[in-house]
Amino acid sequence: MQAESQQIVKKRRVFYIPGYDPFHPRRYRELYRKESKSQASVSGYDISQSAKQGGGTYGWHVSSKIDGHTVETDIDVLVWSDLVQNSMSKGITATYFQLAKTAWLYISTGALGRLTKLRKGPIIAALYPIGFLLLQLVAALLIAWGIGTGLSYIHPALAWGGLIIIWPILEWFRRKDNKLFAYYLMQDYAYSSQFRGANPSELNERLNAFRETLEAALSDDCDEVLIVGHSSGAHLAVHVLAEILRRNPALEGCPRLGFLSLGQVVPMMSFLPDADELRRDLRQLSEQSRIFWLDVTAPGDGCAFALCDPVSVSGVATENKKWPIVISAAFTQTLSEQRWKELKRRYFRLHFQYLCAFDRPGDYDYFQITAGPQSLSDRFLNRAPSKTRIETPVNKFRDMAP
Repeated sequence: MQAESQQIVKKRRVFYIPGYDPFHPRRYRELYRKESKSQASVSGYDISQSAKQGGGTYGWHVSSKIDGHTVETDIDVLVWSDLVQNSMSKGITATYFQLAKTAWLYISTGALGRLTKLRKGPIIAALYPIGFLLLQLVAALLIAWGIGTGLSYIHPALAWGGLIIIWPILEWFRRKDNKLFAYYLMQDYAYSSQFRGANPSELNERLNAFRETLEAALSDDCDEVLIVGHSSGAHLAVHVLAEILRRNPALEGCPRLGFLSLGQVVPMMSFLPDADELRRDLRQLSEQSRIFWLDVTAPGDGCAFALCDPVSVSGVATENKKWPIVISAAFTQTLSEQRWKELKRRYFRLHFQYLCAFDRPGDYDYFQITAGPQSLSDRFLNRAPSKTRIETPVNKFRDMAP
């Protein structure tokens, strides 16, 4: 692919794989509509959105005119939000059980200690739900103790009466989780790690459906097929693309194939003992010549393993490794001082900044990548990787599936 000459993209298919997100994919359509308009006004190009024609996966159509070229793009969301919703239906007791099980897994295997050698931000994000859920429990117990103590002055037998308040307090915290995110994050980490790094069977079935959708697109009449994986959607995309390239190593006569991983958290999975398939897929994808893989993170995103090469840090890189090219979205440079001031404490919003407009854009522009006249490979082929990227192979578990 590196030897291919540049060509103008007139028609593109984009497939977006979200992270652990329980919401309907229309939120991504509306985000794209809003943010693409903002970016177009800053960068001086035309972009518009319309309804998707035909059935199949959920998506929308984008028409753009950038640098004098008209481009038509179909964007599809590969949905697994129903699996996320099912995994989030756990009650309070089950969530605290998940807390104990997940924390023990990362601590007992040494994965947590090794992950801290990469970036502190995502480790803090991982510890936050554990700490905050425990704090909620302690608060409930203290209030119950206080009430019980007061009741004991009336009659000693009433001292245990304070216990009845524990559950309502915990339930109150749970109902406020749309602002606190403790249950959400705990269930995210618990779902991903429930099989010690292996995928649940229902997720594997969904990934097979994603693969079939992408294989059909690769026989479509378009100039580029671009897969975008955000957050935990990045390692799901690795699984899907590696399997496609195992089944179709040459991809003869297919459109250009690009993979854009954004805000990835791959080490949270690849550092677990039974992530054999993920480690295999990371190595195989990194050596492929029929794909172009760009990994974009930013140190300002505390939820991602910023500038950590997911293949190298997982300990599976070889001398044949080609990908990914690891670059920074450099929020402190690509956002104005005022905009950065507004966003820098909004940690979860920053984790989605890769999908949004920048008021001081650099070469990373999500909308030019997904709807512009250059393929991902042409746009970034000569882009040097970040000098501050982390490639140290600190992962202990390096076994790979055959």
